[in-house]
Amino acid sequence: MKITSFCVTSLRLPLKTPYIWSQGIEDAFHVNLIEMQGEDGTVGYGETTTAPDATAQRRVLEKIGRRLIGTSVFDIAQGWADAYRALFLAFGGNMPRYANQLQSGIEMAALDLQGKLLGRPVWDLLGGQRRKDVGYFYFLQGESPEEIAADARHAVAKGEPVIYLKVGVGPDHDRQAVRLVREAIGDARLRLDANEGWDISTAIRRMTEFAPYDIEYIEQPTTSRSIEALRRVTERAPIAIGADQAVFTLDEVYRTCATGAADMIAVGPREIGGLRGTMKAAAIAEGAGLNICIHSSMTTGITTCAEHHVARAIPNLDDGNQIMWQLLREDIVESPSLTPIKGRLALAGNPGLGVSLDQDAIARAAELFTRFDS
Repeated sequence: MKITSFCVTSLRLPLKTPYIWSQGIEDAFHVNLIEMQGEDGTVGYGETTTAPDATAQRRVLEKIGRRLIGTSVFDIAQGWADAYRALFLAFGGNMPRYANQLQSGIEMAALDLQGKLLGRPVWDLLGGQRRKDVGYFYFLQGESPEEIAADARHAVAKGEPVIYLKVGVGPDHDRQAVRLVREAIGDARLRLDANEGWDISTAIRRMTEFAPYDIEYIEQPTTSRSIEALRRVTERAPIAIGADQAVFTLDEVYRTCATGAADMIAVGPREIGGLRGTMKAAAIAEGAGLNICIHSSMTTGITTCAEHHVARAIPNLDDGNQIMWQLLREDIVESPSLTPIKGRLALAGNPGLGVSLDQDAIARAAELFTRFDS
């Protein structure tokens, strides 16, 4: 089945509340929506995160898409490899982290289209499912520690088993938030994410402070630019460490596993180059005896569905994975429902990714992008 159309639409998706983390404050997510059409009119959907600029990235995606038109959707791996060689490597643009964002969205759309054509869920294209449902953690939100604690009480009342809190915002904020959240959730499992917010000594000092609060593990306390820094913290910290921003390429996953730089690998398709890239990262981690925590991104329910499919297929999957569509004021996915129940989600095995999109919501998000970001 040949690809006959490749369309990219930039979207601005406002958030319900400000997203506060160690890197700043966000009020909207930006994605590039990819629609890949086959000869029979069937459409596969994918999306990309857009760092550093959605408009510039859209132009690159469209250039790659023109190369893919007329090729078989089942040859997408070769099509991507040819495009990367011609448009990046041939001109000295060895940019795997940037290219991984593009590859993830293109592969996502191709796998959705392949699955629809074959009448099979994407997890079957990844080797078949290993489990019937997937576990997710509850992502706390709030501008103050008190607001975050109130959200934590709400989470526990819903029966959420794993709670996830952003730290690295500031020492006083972090101390108060961790204390109040632990008080609010009782014996529920608590995870932290510092998003590269600390140097080595600060990370060890902060984790020594937080250890009495029974922290399950903490993601990426140190800079992504140094796996050695992460290793030194993992070696001395009283809390288990997850590598996140440090493992956005397969080489980084390998070096982190080989050097004992982390106790968990937190990575998702948009970082590692797609669903098949995520499977490769999981295999590397499995060889080191580590689990994979699916790390989501500032995206819509399309990516949530894609991540769910790969999570169903990974053998060494963690039981508390990430989703982020719920932070949006309005998602563009019309169905299926993507809300976990007590931390678990089991999507039906519909063809492709199994998503149906709200075209009116897409139009609104595209108009917002044109108004504020283009």
